[in-house]
Amino acid sequence: MARFNHNKHHSSTTKLVFLISCAGLLGAALIADFLWASSSSAAPAYLSIASSWALEKSGILAVQNVTPNIAHHKREDVKDRKERIPERFLPATFADLPAPELQWEEMPPAPVPRLDGAAIQIKNLLYVFAGYGTLDYVHSHVDIYNFTSNTWGGRFDMPKEMGHSHLGVATDGRYIYVVSGQYGPQCRGPTARTFVLDTETKKWRSMLPLPAPRYAPATQLWRGRLHVMGGSKENRHTPGLEHWSIAVKDGTALEKQWRTETPIPRGGPHRACVVVNDQLFVIGGQEGDFMAKPGSPIFKCSRRLEVVYADVYMLDDEMKWKVLPPLPKPNSHIECAWVIVNNSIIITGGTTEKHPVNKRMILVGEVFQFHLDSLTWSVIGKLPFRVKTTLAGFWDGWLYFTSGQRDRGPDNPQPRKVIGDMWRTKLRL
Repeated sequence: MARFNHNKHHSSTTKLVFLISCAGLLGAALIADFLWASSSSAAPAYLSIASSWALEKSGILAVQNVTPNIAHHKREDVKDRKERIPERFLPATFADLPAPELQWEEMPPAPVPRLDGAAIQIKNLLYVFAGYGTLDYVHSHVDIYNFTSNTWGGRFDMPKEMGHSHLGVATDGRYIYVVSGQYGPQCRGPTARTFVLDTETKKWRSMLPLPAPRYAPATQLWRGRLHVMGGSKENRHTPGLEHWSIAVKDGTALEKQWRTETPIPRGGPHRACVVVNDQLFVIGGQEGDFMAKPGSPIFKCSRRLEVVYADVYMLDDEMKWKVLPPLPKPNSHIECAWVIVNNSIIITGGTTEKHPVNKRMILVGEVFQFHLDSLTWSVIGKLPFRVKTTLAGFWDGWLYFTSGQRDRGPDNPQPRKVIGDMWRTKLRL
C-alpha cells in the first residue's frame, strides 16, 4: 500500500512538472512573438521619423503613408508588403511645369542689377526704370538697351519726386507714362505722383496725381485713356479694387480729374496689363505683400500673408470685366515680363504660390503663351533659371529678358540674387 501511494505521488509530480514546462515554453513563444512584432513595427516607425526630419531639414515635404496599421491583428506576408502604398514626396521643385528646353544666349548685362524695376519697349529700344539695387538702396535713373546693336547706353536721371520701384508704366509709342509706385527703399509706402517722359527729348514733366497712392497698379493706355487699376493701398498690403482713367494725348492730360471706372473684380499688385487687338487684359497677380514693420524707423520689410492667383480678366466694349481662362499656374511679379508675338501674349517667369511646408516664395521658370485667337494657354519653354520681375522685350524674332531676382539653383526655387543679366532666345512659334 505504501509502495502504491509512493508511485501515485511520483506520477502526480511528473504530470505537474510536465504541465509547468509546457506553460513555460508557451509563454516563451508568446514573448518571442511579441518582441518580433514590436521590432518589425518599431524599426520602420523610427526610420520614418528620422527620414521625415531629414526631409524637413532639406526643404522637402514627406506625406506619410496613411494605410491603417494592422500588424497587431496579423502579420503581413510578402505580398502584403509589396502592395503597401509607398511614401509620397513633395520636393521643393514641385511647382515646376513640364516645358521644352529653349536655347538661351547670354547678352551684355544691364549696368546695374535691379529688382521690381519697370520697362517699356519702343521700337528697338528698351527703357529700364528704377528698381531696388539692394533692399536698402533704390535706383533713380533710366538705362536703355539697344536691340539692334545689343548694347546698353544713354543713362539719364528720373525726377527726384518719382517712385523708385513698383511703378505703373504705359506708352503710346513716344511718351511713357509713369504712375505712382513705391518711394524709397525697404517697405516704404507708395506715392500718388505721376510723370510723363518724352523719349525723343529725354524731358520729364509731371501730370495730374492719382486720386490715392497705389503700389504696383496695373497700368495701360487704351482707347485714348490712361487706365490705372488694382495694386495695393497705402500700407502696401491691402488690395485695391479701384479703377481710374484719364484722357491723354501726346503726353498731356486732357481732363482735370481722374474718372472712376468699373472696379476690377480682384485687387492686388504685380500683374501684367496688356492691350492688344484693341482689348485690355489683366493677367495674374496677388493679394497682399510685405509691409513695413510697425515702429521701424527704416520701414523694415515684414512678411505678411500673400495669395498668388492665376486669374485673367478682359475689359469689354461695355466697360465690364470678363473672366478668361486662367494661367497654367498662379503667377505674380509679371508686370513688365510680357511681350506680344504672333497674336499672342508671352510671359516670362514670375512667382507662384508659396511652398506649403516652409512657406518660402517659389519662383517661376517657365515661358507661357496666351493664344488670343483661341483664348488658351500653353507652356512653350523654360528660362535659363527661375526669376521674378523680369523686364522683357522682343526684337527681330528674339525674346529678351533682363534683371529681376533669380533662384538659388536648379533644385531650389527660392529667390536669392538680384541680377542685371540679359538673355535672349530665338522664338519659333
